[in-house]
Amino acid sequence: MSWDQVWIDVNIATMDPDISVPYGAITDAALAVKEGKIAWVGPRSELPQFDVLSTPVYRGKGGWLTPGIIDAHTHLVFAGNRANEFELRLQGASYEEIARAGGGIISTVKACRDASEAELFDLARQRLNALAKEGVTTVEIKSGYGLDTDTELKLLRVARELGKHHHVDVKTTFLGAHAIPPEYKNDSDAYVDLVIDEMLPAVIAENLADAVDVFCENIAFSLAQTERVLSAAKAAGLDIKLHAEQLSNLGGSAMAAKLGAKSVDHIEYLDEAGVKALSESGTCATLLPGAYYFLRETQMPPIDLLRQYQVPMVLASDYNPGSSPLCSSLLMLNMGCTLFRLTPEEALAGMTRNAAKALGIEESVGVLRAGMQADFCHWDITTPAALAYSYGVNVCKDVVKKGRLVHQ
Repeated sequence: MSWDQVWIDVNIATMDPDISVPYGAITDAALAVKEGKIAWVGPRSELPQFDVLSTPVYRGKGGWLTPGIIDAHTHLVFAGNRANEFELRLQGASYEEIARAGGGIISTVKACRDASEAELFDLARQRLNALAKEGVTTVEIKSGYGLDTDTELKLLRVARELGKHHHVDVKTTFLGAHAIPPEYKNDSDAYVDLVIDEMLPAVIAENLADAVDVFCENIAFSLAQTERVLSAAKAAGLDIKLHAEQLSNLGGSAMAAKLGAKSVDHIEYLDEAGVKALSESGTCATLLPGAYYFLRETQMPPIDLLRQYQVPMVLASDYNPGSSPLCSSLLMLNMGCTLFRLTPEEALAGMTRNAAKALGIEESVGVLRAGMQADFCHWDITTPAALAYSYGVNVCKDVVKKGRLVHQ
């Protein structure tokens, strides 16, 4: 056999559902890479003979390999921060008072409108580097802090550039319908017209987005407005997804599922009818424990119903300046278990196999199987559950991206 590299003295959490043991685990395993893809994976005792003199062999010292971590919901590209209003809230100021003082999402919008592409790129690269050190090999990045055509395009261009200059793969999502900008506060329908008639064609013309998202909520966009945007995006051939049922149940998840959405995200107030709609359409449910924690929410997503209807559960950081300023995918594994009562296996599936499905890339990444892209992490742990159990000491020892060792 002629391979580019071989890993031995490892255990492997393949996350392959066709291997009917927890984590799709193979103990005392081996994995071979050829031309950026996994060429062979299985028990070391069955490893075919290969040229040990010409093939780099990596010894995992009894650690574990997992698929590369996939963070399927982030807002990494933004300028400014909201630390001041964080302090004001803890001193008793209301959201309304903060908003009247120019805080909230509008403060981030202003900072993004004022920032150059170079400034935004530098800030986002630092955040992406932090995720990469924790084993992230694919990330989704949304726009949504521009709320005008020029700035939305600027944010998406920066996200695309990050993907060109970093080993982490970047999937981009146009979220022009994130909030209603001040200049349209009395005519939200006109802003939706702008999103559909001007922003979306401009995004498509520059090939800046893989998907389109909307924030469907009483404080943002109505069900009818949301359906207009998603329908236009779908007609243009883009994937669709939705911020839904975070603060109330408007039925956005069911509507998005009927349109074939890849995922619906937040979903704390999702009801059984909505869960059933997700199950029937194959839409993923993306859980965002960072926002739940930071906003001190009390309404949990319907985890038991999602299990009952076998809806794929995704776990993501939702890294953003307002509701989840937590730039750590590994922290989400712990929060998913402690706050939402996921099992460690469910949590890891939510940041590998199911996250890949939510981004429409499950044919190439998310599990460790022959023929898949060679994106994987080597962890200094004795059991996969340790990734969710403990936080603070980075146990990621190596990252392989497309067959290349990128972090050691």
